[in-house]
Amino acid sequence: MILWLCLCWGFSPSAAQPDSELMARYLEEQLLADSSIAEQVARRVPRQAKFLQRLETRPRMSEFHVKSTIISRYAFTTVSCTMVNSGSEAREGVFEMQIPAAAFISNFTMSIGNKTYYGEVKGKEKKNSSDDKARHKKPSSPTDGRENGYETFKASVFIPRKMQARFLLHYEELLQRRLGKYEYTVSVRPQQLVGRLRVEVNILENSGIVSLEVPPLRNSKQKGNGKVEGDVSPPPSTVIGHTKTLAKVTFNPSVVEQTRIARNGILGDFIIRYDVNRELSVGDVQILNGYFVHYFAPTDLPPLPKNVVFVLDSSASMVGTKLKQTKEALFTILQDLRPEDHFNIIGFSNRIKVWQRDRLVPVTPNNIRDAKKYIHNMSPTGGTNINGALQTGAKLLNDYIAQNDIDARSVSLIIFLTDGRPTVGETQSSKILSNTKDAIRDKFCLFTIGIGNDVDHKLLERMALENCGMTRHFQEDEDAASHLKGFYDEIGTPLLSDIRVDYPEDDVEQVTQNFFPNYFNGSEIIIAGKLINRTSDKLHVEVTASNSKKYILLKTDVAIDLPSRNDIRGVPGLEDGKGDNNYIERAWSYLTIKELLNSRLKSDDSREKDHLMEKAKSMALAYNFVTPFTVLKMREAGLHSEPPQEDFISPSTEGIGEKLQSLQGHKAPPGIRREKDKQRIKISKTSADGDPHFVIDFPSSKFSVCFNIDGEPGDILRLVSDHKESGVTVNGQLIGAPAPPNGHKKHRTYFSTITILSNKPERSYLEITPKRVILDDGERLVLSCGRSAVVRSRSLEVSICAYSNITVTIRDTISFVILIHHYKKPAPHQRNHLGFYISNSKGLSSDSHGLLGQFLNHEVKLLQESLNTSHQQAGQNQTEVLKANPTNALKVKGRLVPVVWKQRRIYNGQQEVDCWFAKNNADKLIDGSYKDYLASHPFDTGTSFGTINSL
Repeated sequence: MILWLCLCWGFSPSAAQPDSELMARYLEEQLLADSSIAEQVARRVPRQAKFLQRLETRPRMSEFHVKSTIISRYAFTTVSCTMVNSGSEAREGVFEMQIPAAAFISNFTMSIGNKTYYGEVKGKEKKNSSDDKARHKKPSSPTDGRENGYETFKASVFIPRKMQARFLLHYEELLQRRLGKYEYTVSVRPQQLVGRLRVEVNILENSGIVSLEVPPLRNSKQKGNGKVEGDVSPPPSTVIGHTKTLAKVTFNPSVVEQTRIARNGILGDFIIRYDVNRELSVGDVQILNGYFVHYFAPTDLPPLPKNVVFVLDSSASMVGTKLKQTKEALFTILQDLRPEDHFNIIGFSNRIKVWQRDRLVPVTPNNIRDAKKYIHNMSPTGGTNINGALQTGAKLLNDYIAQNDIDARSVSLIIFLTDGRPTVGETQSSKILSNTKDAIRDKFCLFTIGIGNDVDHKLLERMALENCGMTRHFQEDEDAASHLKGFYDEIGTPLLSDIRVDYPEDDVEQVTQNFFPNYFNGSEIIIAGKLINRTSDKLHVEVTASNSKKYILLKTDVAIDLPSRNDIRGVPGLEDGKGDNNYIERAWSYLTIKELLNSRLKSDDSREKDHLMEKAKSMALAYNFVTPFTVLKMREAGLHSEPPQEDFISPSTEGIGEKLQSLQGHKAPPGIRREKDKQRIKISKTSADGDPHFVIDFPSSKFSVCFNIDGEPGDILRLVSDHKESGVTVNGQLIGAPAPPNGHKKHRTYFSTITILSNKPERSYLEITPKRVILDDGERLVLSCGRSAVVRSRSLEVSICAYSNITVTIRDTISFVILIHHYKKPAPHQRNHLGFYISNSKGLSSDSHGLLGQFLNHEVKLLQESLNTSHQQAGQNQTEVLKANPTNALKVKGRLVPVVWKQRRIYNGQQEVDCWFAKNNADKLIDGSYKDYLASHPFDTGTSFGTINSL
């Protein structure tokens, strides 16, 4: 018996087959549709079918079954294939399966007759024999090693007459989020019609599954673009069912349905796309058995401006379809640039032509029109000067950044496209890499695109890796334009720059990459690691970012020993798993090996490369992954071994963690003192809280004044109004609730929203509710009140203490504290609401007004009011005597206000304050009447009665 196994890259063309063979396949499959063992192969068939069967020269595939389990983006896939040799002599059976190039094979088993062979992952030796080299040599192919490509796994055996062979292949992958969706793909290309064909995919996402879709089957020419024109319905026989967290998708076409799709048995790629529910959070930290994985995909963020240089190959090899498709894609891409972006275009062959010399131009209708003309007039000629083109593009972008007052939030990048290898100027790859890195100097990122079969994939991949970019390769086909546009869509909307995610050094180890230069809309940042401190019950997580406008710190504590919320035992569709794999641990090992491979690819030091190779090899052997440094060798099992069973993997899903919150900005500057965040919050008595009860503290007089406002639900009260001087306005909106039984009020009111507006030195506003904080200073940022966070800019700081309070500091001279009141089981008369406290009013002017603001810079005198309207001023030592006097009064701006002595609870009801209470909606105490303090909308900055302004 001859047995060989190989792994090769690319796509195998299928030879055309005569109609008679197709007929034989169809008839035979119909006859074998209900058979599963070799003895049933010899059943009676019509004479004509027997004649046609003799035309068949290879074993028939009676079963092709794919089953996948996806748990929190990590996919375990098992492929089962059964081939039957119904001939009178031994025949070669070839099992082929295209798998994503980013996936790792983890197991392979096959059974031929009564013999079973299993795969063992072994480390590659540095020096292989010539036969081994020939066996494992990877043919030159456009998808060689490409993340967006596919590899072909192939196993060939000779199957004895009247017997069958069975193949079981296992592979694993971590799904990548692109354009807002995760995409899982199964290649269904059995090369022939199959009696029993089934694909089953089970998805479990604790965050909740959203936007689940199954597009039509995709053929090889459509790979990479993710778009299907025309019909968008699922393939025939597809059944989709899902709940909030679990989805099950099956594809089970009959032979007749297969024939309608493709008579040669090459059906295409079965695709599932979905996303998870993120609500206000942008992170998901999951912990299980000493390992953690952190998924981070911010939402609700404004796009950052771009400074982009397009460097396009216009050499002679681009003639025809490639240049035409490139032009079509660029026309669309230029149209998608935003008004705040700047751009330029470089065309290169043996000569380098810059569209706009020594500058980047803003996006205007005229500039877009002229750029399209320039691209339209590009003609293919000459050689390929890759080094010169990149040097020119890097100098252009560096000079623009250095010589112009560019937006500090902007993201600069080069998009480089070629179809060939360097033929003009510097042609040595190592020199080109070194020159490119020296020219870019970590100031911006380089994204590379290769088209066709002649491109130097390794050069483009390494250039992108060394310069914080990504690379893609596309075939020269009719969909190249959509491929290019799709890649641009992935990187065309930068949301963040310089993101750093930190965990306590004493609690974690072997953490994967935790600093990321850019985050693009629709993508996802993934970090994983091991826990050191097994005794701790939580993991502290901090996400930092900063730019010239703001610095942001987000914090959360994730429970480590949570009860299982995602246990798949007993879940329909997942109950047949027999394994106990920690999917978080395997995701960590997957990411770690990928990073080691990339680090080795970038390294020029031979000793370092060997060290990285050994580390990657050791981990791959520990987790049974087939990588570039490991091979799969087949061994024969014992004589009485059981044939391979469909042992589908059932990952353990205990202990899914909590979630993180949104952020935007750049890298946190070093040396930030975190002790400040631990200080207790400082709150003054001057406040508006509860129903609402107002308290004004007069420290110099050593007493406080209080009053109630009986407003209506929906009223917006002007609390502080100093828009003309300090630029600060605070408004509070009321929400209603039923009055308690036997109360004297018809209803209760609470503050549901506090809006803080500031226009100095620049416009900004905060909208605060018990659930979230919206900060808009030209960029909209949404934060949850349930996650601790700090956001700092030149003139504004917002600090959130989870579920407790929010401190807002303006120019270090004005501070407000908003208390968050949450009820776990609210009574009918209770509502989640806010309390507003003034902590520091030094920055407010003497002309500030509002229900609270009018008292901040004025003193109030306490008097004893006699029956004949004469009065005497009360001294500070007479206060105790005055408490019981019903004729006590306050002198406020010449007005006499009757008051009585009361006690009020403040600070979440935990403290009491003694105060002089003014009745009747603060009549005579406040300027004007209650209605004079009503704002027309939350952003009303009117500063005098009857005046309405808006920020």
